[in-house]
Amino acid sequence: MLLQLRDLACGYQGQSVVQNLNLHLNAGDIGCLLGSSGCGKTTTLRAIAGFEPVHAGDIVLAGDVISRPGFTLAPEKRRIGMVFQDYALFPHLTVADNIAFGIRHHLRQAQVVEEMLELVNLAALGKRHPHELSGGQQQRVALARALAPEPQLLLLDEPFSNLDGELRRRLSHEVRDILKARGTSAILVTHDQEEAFAVSDQVGVFKEGRLEQWDTPYNLYRQPATPYVASFVGQGYFIRGQAIDAESVQTEIGVLRGTCAIDSNGTVDVLLRPDDLAYASDSPIKARVTSKTFKGAATLYRLQLPSGTPLEALFPSHIDAHAGDDVGIHVTAERLVLFPAGGGVRVHPGIAM
Repeated sequence: MLLQLRDLACGYQGQSVVQNLNLHLNAGDIGCLLGSSGCGKTTTLRAIAGFEPVHAGDIVLAGDVISRPGFTLAPEKRRIGMVFQDYALFPHLTVADNIAFGIRHHLRQAQVVEEMLELVNLAALGKRHPHELSGGQQQRVALARALAPEPQLLLLDEPFSNLDGELRRRLSHEVRDILKARGTSAILVTHDQEEAFAVSDQVGVFKEGRLEQWDTPYNLYRQPATPYVASFVGQGYFIRGQAIDAESVQTEIGVLRGTCAIDSNGTVDVLLRPDDLAYASDSPIKARVTSKTFKGAATLYRLQLPSGTPLEALFPSHIDAHAGDDVGIHVTAERLVLFPAGGGVRVHPGIAM
């Protein structure tokens, strides 16, 4: 285990923004702190970097406590690299000199710089200055500079937010490949779910300064621990039903199965994601198309059941229904996510059973 945050509380000017935070990162893994603006993810990253003191708990890196109340190991002594949102490159230095800045006394400085330029596919651009590079190239320089001193842990604060959509997606995959090739552990901060899932092995979903769940992208999507995680991660709608037993729920679209710690006959909210539903022309369950978004291989349909319940479904693109059409649907997922009703889930008022 490389990094541990234990019962951590941190913030600014004596006010705790983050409370009771516990997570760990294994060596070689990439973690992500995901959440909306102001939820505490950047505050946590700054505490790990040593830029902010902690109010309670501690931060442990490679077995050593680097932060606790009353003690903050200086950032330059932590063997932690940082890639900032605005890249923070020195405009008067060349690409090569920017990379060399943190290893000025390294005996193999020139060789390391050459290796870093090769690693980030900028071998031919070492003599250029930052203003002569594209945004994606500048981000690669910032990454190479952070990796050159061989940090134990790399921190990335919204590293792709200044890039356009397609470049952002491509570069996020490139960064993951680079980090994995070097076996570098990292923590990324972002509010972009697609980015988090593309880069990370473990993702932590934050809500108002608290960690809702620290888990794999798959588990966050398919096994969310709280209603907030279920609604925050991915797309989907909750529909309401009545429990038949601990694993079966009667809903307006039939009996659905999942696992929920509720009493029999309790009221349940069931999460249905677009990929849980399929088109079935002969199904007795009909939904009206309200709108659709063509996505190439599939089309995302926004649907409404007779009760007014909204749903979304992904159908193959050869199905071409239009707004106002009634289409047959059936649930393909064997097990769905269930929560006791009233747990903070926003449910359409038309679906009460």
